[in-house]
Parts: sequence; C-alpha cells; structure tokens
Amino acid sequence: MRTGMMMATGMSRQIRKRSARADGAGRLRLRSTRRSPPPPPHHSLRARGEGSRDASGEREKTLDASGLYRLMAWLSPAFPVGAFSYSSGIEWAVEAGDIVDAASLRRWLAVVLTRGGGFCDAVLFVHAHRAAAVHDDALLRETAELAVVLCPSKERHLESTSQGGAFINAVRDAWPCAALDRLAAAWDGPVAYPVAVAVAAAGHAVPLAPALHAFLHVTAANLISAGLRLIPLGQTDGQRVLAALETTLAAAVQRAMATALDDIGGAAFRADIASMRHETQYTRLFRS
Repeated sequence: MRTGMMMATGMSRQIRKRSARADGAGRLRLRSTRRSPPPPPHHSLRARGEGSRDASGEREKTLDASGLYRLMAWLSPAFPVGAFSYSSGIEWAVEAGDIVDAASLRRWLAVVLTRGGGFCDAVLFVHAHRAAAVHDDALLRETAELAVVLCPSKERHLESTSQGGAFINAVRDAWPCAALDRLAAAWDGPVAYPVAVAVAAAGHAVPLAPALHAFLHVTAANLISAGLRLIPLGQTDGQRVLAALETTLAAAVQRAMATALDDIGGAAFRADIASMRHETQYTRLFRS
C-alpha cells in the first residue's frame, strides 16, 4: 500500500506540473504551473472573535447561524445537484462482491475518504476555498483545472462536473456572490463539485473547517444511500455505518487541511477500477 501511495502521489505531481487542458478541437495543451503557496496569512482569514488553530496553523473561524443555514441548504439531499444518481462505482463493487454488507461498505468508504477520491476532493476543497478567500485567481484556476484532470474515469468526471455545474447554477440563482463570478472569470472549463462548493462557501464567509467537514459528511451519506439501495441494507444499518465513520471523517478533514496541493494523491485503486468497470456494467441503476 505504501508503494502504491508513493506511485499515485508521484503521478499526481506530474499532472500538477503538466496539467492538461483541452482546446475546442479536443487537443491537449500542456502548461507548467507554480507550486502552491503556504496557507494564507492569519489576518486575511480572521473572523469575529478568537479561536484555536487548525492543522495548517490557520486561525479557525466560528460558524455563525447564517453560515450554518447556507451549509444545511446547499448540502441537503433536496438541493438540486442530482447526487442520488451517482454511486462512485459502488454499484459495480456490489456486483463484484467487494461490498456485501454494512461492514464491507464501511471499510470501502473509509478507504475512499482517507486514501482515495474522497480525500483528493477534500484537498482540492481546501485549496479552492483558500484561493477564493484571498482572491488568488491564479491558484483558483490551477485548483479548478487540477480537480478536473484528476478524475480517474469518464464516469467520475461526469459525476463531479455535473454536480459542480448544477450546484453553481442553483447557488447563483438563490445565493449569488462575487466569488462565483471570479471563478467563472478565472476558469472557463467544467467545475468539479468540491471546487464549486468550496468557492461558494468562501464567497459567503463560511469557514473552511466546518464547510469541509459538512462536504465530506454529505459525500459519505450519499454513498451510503447508494449502498442501501444496492446491497440492500436497512436505514438503521446505514446510520450505523455513518456513525462508525465519524472519527475517520474528522481525521481526513484535519489531514486534508495540512496537505499541500502538490502532495495530493490516493491509493484506492479498487475504487478507481470500479468506476471504470461500471461504464460497461450490463444492468445499472446509477450513472456512475
């Protein structure tokens, strides 16, 4: 597993150094990119009152009632992003026998959240939020581009960018903010879901730590919901899985906030393979 993580991290660094962007004809243009800066200075993210410092050394901000209200609305199952349509490859994993019960679903999700796509999304979320908070348009563009390039399969690309686009459209209509306009000006390609949520949160002064925690929570909850329908499991089993992931998710949040963008990478290869195999699965309930 250690060797696999080193390989994946090395590959992600190469992607970062030579991130590819398709032009109108479908060709790829390679461009170099700079190393991501350290977390922004404390004064640029200072909020009302004092607080402890997070894993990166930044001053933590307090989530007020307005921020909580927005997070609850944006990450509610009722928010129109179509999350119920995707399983991130869990549908294939169930058919292949990798996931057969609540325990195996919990183990699968723990790996995704700490070593796979879920953790990569968390790191992208962190850097997109920080870039939007301090109006670093160059870093915001690089993070948005990297988030799209790192999607390991066609279906994961669809899953992330479709939800990202739907999220931006809904927030612009109901909760417009300048940060989303800056994102559109800085990056004209498809926007991955974690980047979209992070930029909206920063634009509405929702603190990074609770926003990221809520984002990973809804990621886990959506995948558990898919598992309930596929395995199948009862609602109580699903809640037991979510409860068992509490400390795992909290640890992933802390590690993501201390991870440099150049160090992004994962080793959940079976989950990536599942997302690739799902595309040719004979019968499917989900789009990924």
